[in-house]
Amino acid sequence: MLARITVSTRLFIAVLAVSAAAVIAAGIGSHHSFKHGFVGYLNQLAVDGMNQALPRLTVAYQERGSWDFLREQPRLWIRVMLRGLSPDLRDDTAPPESDLTGAFLRMTLLDADRRFVIGYHGSDEGDRIELPVKFGEQTVGWLTLMPFQNVTEMGAKRFAADQLSAHRLIVLLVILFAGLIAWWVSHAVMGPIRQVARATHELAGGNYARRVPEFGKDEVGQLAHDFNHLAATLERNEAMRREFMADIAHELRTPLGILHGELEALEDGIRPFGREALSSLQGEVAQLSKLVTDLNDLALTDVAALAYRKEDMDLVRCVAEVLERIAPRLAQCQLQLQCVLPEQPLPVFADAGRIRQLLHNLLENCCRYTDPGGMVRIQLSVNALRQAVLSCEDSAPGVAVAVLPRLFDRFYRAELSRNRASGGSGLGLAICRNIVLAHDGEIEAAAAELGGIAITIRLPLAPSKT
Repeated sequence: MLARITVSTRLFIAVLAVSAAAVIAAGIGSHHSFKHGFVGYLNQLAVDGMNQALPRLTVAYQERGSWDFLREQPRLWIRVMLRGLSPDLRDDTAPPESDLTGAFLRMTLLDADRRFVIGYHGSDEGDRIELPVKFGEQTVGWLTLMPFQNVTEMGAKRFAADQLSAHRLIVLLVILFAGLIAWWVSHAVMGPIRQVARATHELAGGNYARRVPEFGKDEVGQLAHDFNHLAATLERNEAMRREFMADIAHELRTPLGILHGELEALEDGIRPFGREALSSLQGEVAQLSKLVTDLNDLALTDVAALAYRKEDMDLVRCVAEVLERIAPRLAQCQLQLQCVLPEQPLPVFADAGRIRQLLHNLLENCCRYTDPGGMVRIQLSVNALRQAVLSCEDSAPGVAVAVLPRLFDRFYRAELSRNRASGGSGLGLAICRNIVLAHDGEIEAAAAELGGIAITIRLPLAPSKT
């Protein structure tokens, strides 16, 4: 049954229960404290009355020599307690203000042997308050008082009942007010959360365009903001997935279409079977093979499945080795190489094979897309953040600044000079980005001073072992 209760209802019940418990506890404590404090106050007034009556009792005992004159004389007992045996006392004299609580009616006079003389004839001797009546150094009697809580007083009962009713009314009103606050809190908090929950169901159903209002800067607002960010990311990824599938289909369709046409021409005898035909077929197969290889590398880097065997390596030496190997290719493309490398080693914790693949992809892009007679510049340095900074620049042609961030997207090729005719699959820079990210590095593209594109890579240096 509890599982069917909504979170907002549970929150309402929790807030209301806590508020009600706090109010009831405070009411009970307040009532208990007031009750006992009031009773204690009344008893203290009665004790003060006893202290005031003791001198009058002492004088009366001195004048009469015993307590026999008070036995069975309640009117005389009243006179002695209120005014002593003064002859100007009137019989209709009211009790003093301090005795309006009925304390006089709870007082008892005992003789020296604690035998009853006159007054309240109660039986709870263990709870009564006793004060000695002294004549000189001799105790001639005892004045006792039965505490207020042991006596049933109608006025006190009515007062306590009125106080209890007032406490109950206050508790009821405060609980109702707490219920209104609990209702507002449950709806104010859970309303936005319910919107996010409904939007999550829509998002799970494929509605990646769903967004929710951001309700403020608190945790609920942060939840809405994170949901919108997640939805935007999923929407972008879904668009990239569809674009990726379309690009794969297009990239595969082109060489396959050429192969199909070439084979049909050979089969129909339109094109003679010879070295030229075989060379054309071999070129398209090579293009397909490279595309499949690049797709495989990209898929592996996307899921971080490449076997990265990281170890401390010298980045300067690695760059020098790659440049030495690709120098003939650059010369074949009529490109001049300018290299600026530090003399000291730059240790990085990386996979040397993947770093070589990264450098090879960058330089291969330069060979394919840079005009003959141009220049390629490689620079390696260290920045203030203790990062190895590798820069690869080439000369014209360049690309528009607006498309520079998209160069690392899959199958993306800039317009005009950087197109498929140069033989690229459009995956080289995407693979480079994945390799850099796998090494906790950064990669970015910008316009180069030479007129082409400058690719900058930052990799963290290996910690010093000294």
